[in-house]
Amino acid sequence: MAKAMTLTEKIMAQSAGLAEVHPGQMITAKIGLVYTMDTLGKIVFNHLKSAGATKVFDPEKVVVVFDHFAPATDVNYANLHNEVRRLAKEFNVRVFDIGHQGIMHHIVAEEGYLVPGIIAVATDSHALTGGGLGAVVLGVGATDAAIAMATGELWLRIPATVKVDIHGSLPKGTMSRDIMLYLMGQKGWDGTRAEWAYQAIELTGETVSKMSMDSRFALCNLASDAGAKNAIVPPDEVTRNYLKGRTQRTFQFFQSDPQAEYADAISLDASAFEPQVACPHSPDNVKPLSQVLGTKVHVATISSCSGGRLEDLHIAARILKGRKVHPDVRMIVSPASQKIYQEAVEDGTFSTLLKSGVLIGHATCGPCHGGQLVILGEGEVCIGSVPRNMQGRMGSAGADIYSANPAVVAASAIKGSIADPREFF
Repeated sequence: MAKAMTLTEKIMAQSAGLAEVHPGQMITAKIGLVYTMDTLGKIVFNHLKSAGATKVFDPEKVVVVFDHFAPATDVNYANLHNEVRRLAKEFNVRVFDIGHQGIMHHIVAEEGYLVPGIIAVATDSHALTGGGLGAVVLGVGATDAAIAMATGELWLRIPATVKVDIHGSLPKGTMSRDIMLYLMGQKGWDGTRAEWAYQAIELTGETVSKMSMDSRFALCNLASDAGAKNAIVPPDEVTRNYLKGRTQRTFQFFQSDPQAEYADAISLDASAFEPQVACPHSPDNVKPLSQVLGTKVHVATISSCSGGRLEDLHIAARILKGRKVHPDVRMIVSPASQKIYQEAVEDGTFSTLLKSGVLIGHATCGPCHGGQLVILGEGEVCIGSVPRNMQGRMGSAGADIYSANPAVVAASAIKGSIADPREFF
C-alpha cells in the first residue's frame, strides 16, 4: 500500500508514474502545460533551437502570452514581439497577442489550458497563482521551460508541504490576499529569511472552500514571494463550476490523505483579521491597516496578477460609486485580461470607475513593474494591489510602494491617504 500523501505529492507522483513520493525525492515528471511571455519568449525559443528541437511536445500544451510590455512601449519591445511571433509560428505555438492579451497567469486558467491535477510550469515566479485550480504550478527558468516544451518532461524535486487551515469569515474590507500577506509577514519573503522556501503551501479550511476562484487565485499568488515552490487549494465544486464550458482538457481532482505528513501545520481564524499592508520596501514588511492609516498617497492602482480580476474591480466600484478620486491622487486600473475588460464594460463597472475619475488602462503587467501606465517619480507614494513593493520597482528609487487589497486601494484613492474601506460600505 502506498504511503499517505499530500495533495501536491499525489499530483507529482501521478505525473511521474509512481505509486508514492516523499519530500526531497527527485522525479522525472510529465508536464501538462508550459507557458511563457513576451519578455522571455525569445530566450525560451532560442534554447529550444539550441537543443536541436524542431517542434514542441504538444502544441495544445504550450502557450505564449504577451503581458509584460503589451503593447510594445518602444522599438526594442516591438522588435522583440515580432521575433517572438515569428518563433511561435515556427514551432506552431499559440500566442495571445495584442487584442487577446492579458496577464499570463490569469489567461491560462481563463482560456482552459490550466486544469486540476497536472503539473504546469511557467517562466515567471507568480505562476503559483494557478494553484488555486488544484494544480501544481511552478515558476521555472527559461532553460527548464525549453526542455519541458521539447520533451514534455522535467526533473523536479518533491517539496515538503505546509498545511494552512483557515476558518471563520473574513470581515468586510478584508480579502483573501490579506491572509497571505499576514503569513508572509510571519515567515519572510524570498529576499529575507523565507522560512517556506521550496515548500508547498496547501491552503484548506472552510474559509478557503467558500472563496471564489478569483479569491483563490489571489491567495495562491502571493505565496510566490514567500519563496514557496507552489501553493495549492484542494479542488471542489467551486473549481468544477469554474471549469464548465471553459476547457476540453481531461482533468483530475486529487485530495490529501487524512494521514498525510506535513512539515508544518498552521490554523488561522480569518474572522480576527483586518486588512494587511506591505510597507516599503519589502513584501514582508507587513503591518495591520490600522497602523498605517493616514499615510499620504499620490497614486492608487488596482492591477497585476494579484489584483486585476473582476472581483477586484467590483469591490473598487462598490466603494467608488457616487464618490470621486481625491484631486491629489491618480487612480489607474488595469484588468488582468481582455475578457475581464469586456465584462467590466458590460456590467457597468468601468462606467462607475470612469465617473469617479479613474483612468482605465488595458490588460498588462505594466503597472506592477513600472513598464507602463504606472511609473512613479521621486518622492511619490503609491498604494496598489500589486504583489511586490521593492525599492525602485515602479519607477524612481525615491518612491514608496504600499501593497494592499483592492478595497483598501479604492478607499485610499478617495481620501488621498491610506484609508479603511469599511467606512465606505
